[in-house]
Amino acid sequence: MAEDPGKPDEASLIAAARQDPGEFGQIYQLYIQSIFRYLYSRIGSLPEAEDATAQTFLAALEGLGSYQHRGHFAAWLFAIARRKAADTSRARRQVPLENAEQSPAEGDILQQVIQTEQAAALAELISALPEEEHELIRLRYVAELSFSEMGRLLNRSEDAVKKSLYRLLDRLQGQLEVSHE
Repeated sequence: MAEDPGKPDEASLIAAARQDPGEFGQIYQLYIQSIFRYLYSRIGSLPEAEDATAQTFLAALEGLGSYQHRGHFAAWLFAIARRKAADTSRARRQVPLENAEQSPAEGDILQQVIQTEQAAALAELISALPEEEHELIRLRYVAELSFSEMGRLLNRSEDAVKKSLYRLLDRLQGQLEVSHE
């Protein structure tokens, strides 16, 4: 798997942050948006998601000395975020995935109605999914993790994660088509 040329070298960032904790800011900037989006989709409360995000990065900074870099930093960081989300969710009911930020509909009124109906039908289908399948969707589309990172985080092979997600998407698409016939 080729390294993303636009992405900073994680190994260098980690080494710099170990030497000078002030350098951790670069790691923070690299991952803040995806960690926050992931936590917000899990928790559903802006203040609680912000708090869990801060806790995630604090735990990462504190644990950086024991982290063994093997090219899976994002998986390690998201494992911390998952634990922080679980800690937050224990105290309250978890918000369904369909409450995550949605983009506004564009186009004419008819198109908006169709999109709204389809979104509602999809939200209903997603709400019926087990937590494991919710997590696949969150990690791929909210947190924007690669299949390799997802596999590492979920202790599964990259291919197994990819197949599971694609089968889930095919099943949802089929159910959505049936519900609109």
